[in-house]
Amino acid sequence: MAEFLQLYVAPVAWIIGGILAITVPLLLGVAYLTLAERKVIGWIQLRRGPNVVGPFGLLQPIADGLKLFLKETVIPASANRIVFVLAPMITFILALIAWAVIPFGEGLVLADINVGVLYLFAISSLGVYGIIMAGWASNSKYAFLGALRSAAQMVSYEVSIGFVIITVLLAVGSLNLSDIVMAQNGGILHWHFLPLLPMFVVFFISALAETNRAPFDLPEAEAELVSGYNVEYSSMTFAMFFLGEYANMILMSGMTVVLFLGGWLPPFDIHPFTVIPGPIWFVLKIMAVLFLFLWVRATFPRYRYDQLMRLGWKVFLPLSLVFVVLTAGFLLVFDLLPVAGGGNL
Repeated sequence: MAEFLQLYVAPVAWIIGGILAITVPLLLGVAYLTLAERKVIGWIQLRRGPNVVGPFGLLQPIADGLKLFLKETVIPASANRIVFVLAPMITFILALIAWAVIPFGEGLVLADINVGVLYLFAISSLGVYGIIMAGWASNSKYAFLGALRSAAQMVSYEVSIGFVIITVLLAVGSLNLSDIVMAQNGGILHWHFLPLLPMFVVFFISALAETNRAPFDLPEAEAELVSGYNVEYSSMTFAMFFLGEYANMILMSGMTVVLFLGGWLPPFDIHPFTVIPGPIWFVLKIMAVLFLFLWVRATFPRYRYDQLMRLGWKVFLPLSLVFVVLTAGFLLVFDLLPVAGGGNL
């Protein structure tokens, strides 16, 4: 019996514990990211933001979630019921399972696979399916047009994100996310955002477009499409799209931190900073990137759709492709091509 527990039960319990240790804080983070967004935008616009439900408005996300949970789920009479319900579930689940390969600290990762970057590519490309399914199953021209807009936008900016990640992989020589972080060991001067600053900017702006965030929130163009692909959704089905969007924001912030900002590593490799545990540094960096997401939303007006496509295909794609060639040429000419797991920039 003891051998059975050790061989079969213990590993399963360990995996389930790891999943809960990631998903529970992530869901809480998603809930309070909505509050942080409303507060930050309120402060920027000289408003108070939510301040009634609970002390300082801290219970507002719980009240919003409870309201959506208790509402009736309305499914349009002409909708494809199965696909209509599956679409938000797919979007929400994909936003969670991508975290399986994100390292929170040294050895603190659910699945430390050698192709973690390819895994993230696969998961992010599947995210388009949930949006397309939602627009098609709603049997509404507004939802369908919003879904097509969103899908085209996500595919367009995934291309530039891919080339940006390739420049990082050239500098590191590994597809393992933990290796990418360890290649930036030694303080802030060794982080990738300094030598790859143009690619860092391209990645951040592409992340805004990938997550349909302002100023690239074209699927939610109220004047033309009401609310985009989720216009026919209500109650918990709408909440799952909402949670998926904010979980994707946190995921893209986590990828930014891992690829360019040293992951769990402290900014200075000296005593007061090295005492703080790595996961705390990781969370603090994610919060800093998320603040940039919110700051951009409160600052910039929405792009036109032709401007959005021109930026992705005529600016970011050539720029990222040229930078891949320049990075590879620089590493080759100066004999700096890395051995797997060790960075040279």
